[in-house]
Amino acid sequence: MTLTALVAFYFIHLAAAVAPGPAVLMAARTALRDGMLSGACIAVGLGLGACLWALAALFGLALLFQVAPFLLIVLKVVGGLYLGYLAYKIWKHAPEPMETEDIKGHKGLTPPKAVWLGIKTQLASPKPALFFGTIFLGLIPEHPPVWVYLAVLGIIFFNDCVWNIIVSRIFSLERTRRAYLNLKTSIDRIFGVLLAALSAKLVLS
Repeated sequence: MTLTALVAFYFIHLAAAVAPGPAVLMAARTALRDGMLSGACIAVGLGLGACLWALAALFGLALLFQVAPFLLIVLKVVGGLYLGYLAYKIWKHAPEPMETEDIKGHKGLTPPKAVWLGIKTQLASPKPALFFGTIFLGLIPEHPPVWVYLAVLGIIFFNDCVWNIIVSRIFSLERTRRAYLNLKTSIDRIFGVLLAALSAKLVLS
């Protein structure tokens, strides 16, 4: 795999990472609620989750889906239900003041819990499953040297992590957070609806 091919892969994956989806929504909302540190930890988890999807694809994910296509359907449905559950929790608790809100995964996040929430969100999303099970494998040559695997995983982690850190930084700014506090119920419900809609779209696609 040449340097030119790696650069091309970088931009193709970056476009996939930047595209709006459950991961970006989770990073934005976590940063709004809990600040930059929690948002950055979520971003690390999202990067690690993307790398796990890439490893699964390299070790036969696409072949497994070809042999047993119903598994992809099961994965999409289970992931969609989990993301739908998160959307429901966000909607349900939207009217509650931030100080008393108790949404699992968002209240009093420690860095390890934030990283784990990021991993779970990424693994539950059908979006990376579709990318890594199809487009990704078409970009990787057969039997590449070890350094190619390491470079590809490094690119994947960097793109997902850094982009979501940028998102977290934007949504953790004091002006942004003040606006959120003033319009919390409406914004949370918008986040909930968007997350549910994205999950449904990914599951049905």
